[in-house]
Amino acid sequence: MARTLLATVSAALLAGLTGTAAFAGPDAFGPGPVIPEFGPIATVEGRLEIPEGTVFRLSFDTSTGAEDDALNSTFTSAARFLNMHAASGVPVEDIHLAIVVHGGAIHDVSTERAGQNADLVAALVEHGVRFYVCGQSAAWYDVSSEDLLPGVDLALSAMTMHALLQADGYSLNPF
Repeated sequence: MARTLLATVSAALLAGLTGTAAFAGPDAFGPGPVIPEFGPIATVEGRLEIPEGTVFRLSFDTSTGAEDDALNSTFTSAARFLNMHAASGVPVEDIHLAIVVHGGAIHDVSTERAGQNADLVAALVEHGVRFYVCGQSAAWYDVSSEDLLPGVDLALSAMTMHALLQADGYSLNPF
């Protein structure tokens, strides 16, 4: 216990002496440059640099729908990814994102039940993020392609879309 306290005090003193900014918790987060309404980001000092010329091809997977009229956390993560990398100097045209939606999350992209997710989906689609809905989940939940928000495509399955995206150079984001 004393050793942990000593380490904490030492780190705090060192940070004060070197001028290194401490993280400020939730207050450190603010709007990003691409989609300011969604996906808040924080500046990270002393981080590794992203190599010039980096092109991101990243897919996200979501099967858990948002609770009550909340935002889908995976959709928010995609907005945060776009915001933080654009803020770090990666050209937006070099950030290719796809979101594969299945299970109960299908309601977050349906015109009938999307709630505030509709605005988030629209903002992501406007900035080139692709949405793919699992056709198997759509059949299970009786959702047709006409029931999907604008810019959301119906695929044969989530498994199919992940295989196709991986073949196209996308890596699956584990967060």
